[in-house]
Amino acid sequence: MTRINSNIPALLAQRQLNRSQNKLSTSLERLATGLRINRGADDPAGLIVSETLRSEIAGVNQAVNNSQRASNVVGTTEAALNEVAALLNDVQNLVVEAANRGAVSDDEIRANQLQIDSAVESITRIANTSSFAGRKLLDGSLDYITSGVVKSDLESLEIVGATFGNQNYIPVTVNVTQSAQHGLLRFTTSQIGQAISIEVAGNNGVVSLSFISGTRASAIAAAINVVADATGISAGLINSGNANSGIVLQSKGYGSNSFVQVDVLPSSAGTFALTDATGSTTKRDIGRDAAATINGATSIGRGRDLILNTTGLNVALTLTEAFNKPGSTTFAITGGGALFQLGPGINTNQQVNVGVRSIAASRLGNGTLGFLSQITTGQEFSLVNGQAEQSSKIIEEAIRQVSLLRGRLGAFEKNTLQTNVSQLQITLENLTSSESTIRDVDFAAETSELTRNQILVQAGTSVLGIANTTPQNVLALLRQ
Repeated sequence: MTRINSNIPALLAQRQLNRSQNKLSTSLERLATGLRINRGADDPAGLIVSETLRSEIAGVNQAVNNSQRASNVVGTTEAALNEVAALLNDVQNLVVEAANRGAVSDDEIRANQLQIDSAVESITRIANTSSFAGRKLLDGSLDYITSGVVKSDLESLEIVGATFGNQNYIPVTVNVTQSAQHGLLRFTTSQIGQAISIEVAGNNGVVSLSFISGTRASAIAAAINVVADATGISAGLINSGNANSGIVLQSKGYGSNSFVQVDVLPSSAGTFALTDATGSTTKRDIGRDAAATINGATSIGRGRDLILNTTGLNVALTLTEAFNKPGSTTFAITGGGALFQLGPGINTNQQVNVGVRSIAASRLGNGTLGFLSQITTGQEFSLVNGQAEQSSKIIEEAIRQVSLLRGRLGAFEKNTLQTNVSQLQITLENLTSSESTIRDVDFAAETSELTRNQILVQAGTSVLGIANTTPQNVLALLRQ
């Protein structure tokens, strides 16, 4: 049927042309932006997923930046500690030189003391000035704050790491179940019956001693004490004030790394019978480590030292000799530490809290030996006071503490920060690939689609023109 009021073919052609033009516009937009999804209508589900991935990518990117910044902080701290270690080594050399009193004059010792004073001052200055972006690193600002520590129970306490989570403080209970002991041997005879030569061995070394027949036990103990610094073994009467009670020999240190051993040399005719704490005959005895639980978890004992390393708490402490027995003590960690956000999500599983102690001269050392600040001029362990041996012990402890801190920070950087960056970068690659697959345009496919849509638009335009001319056929009928 032929009508002129309604041109149905033209409407059909127009609708198809509009559709083709819309598709052509979409193809042009995708090729111009490089994105397959430019608005929610392009792919609602894909938009939701891709936006979630974009959020995760942003979080992972920032986590990588955080880890790298944390690595920079650790690197800066370690560099400062390296200088402190070099200064301590120099001080140790000066102390050892000053101990050579037979060849070193008093003036040289005083000169060495001045150099030590300068080095110790420099160590404190490094502790006070080392910083990163305004954050002090080695003055104790990054150390943990504790409350309620009983000094008569704990000789030293270092909080290495603590996870607070949603808590304002962390209560800590130390329950000692076994005391630390020295290596110990007893000689229960009041004197020796025959001439004898013995070899006394301890952690510091071995010394040979010879005694004539009839030498009393108290004289043997005195001879052993003269060389105690060379062996690490001290001797005393079993019953104080009773010279006939025999003697007890014990290692100066506690724990399974400490021992006392006495051997009778083959050239001796006599015997030297020894027993351990249980009464068993032996020539060697090893000390015992303390055992304890900290917040219910079993700690590692090394002499009077206790170490706990769990996910939520990493702590090292030393029991005092007075508290070296079964019992309990409590304290609380109320704040402090350096919190590093290493993951894309803000929760305790993706954060690490690390404590960095002060390395000021007044903090290096311990309460038993003394502190580094006490080896300077005017202090009790200075060289000019003839305290080279004690100064050397303090410096060795300071070197140990700095080395442990450097090693701990190095392990944190290598095993935590570097591995975390590597893992996050792999995650970032996978997330970016997934987001790209969903949201980015495939240029090859979209170019083909563009060509198809261009042809359809051109064809649609031509068809619409033909459809618009069709009603003109009615004029032929009117002419008749």
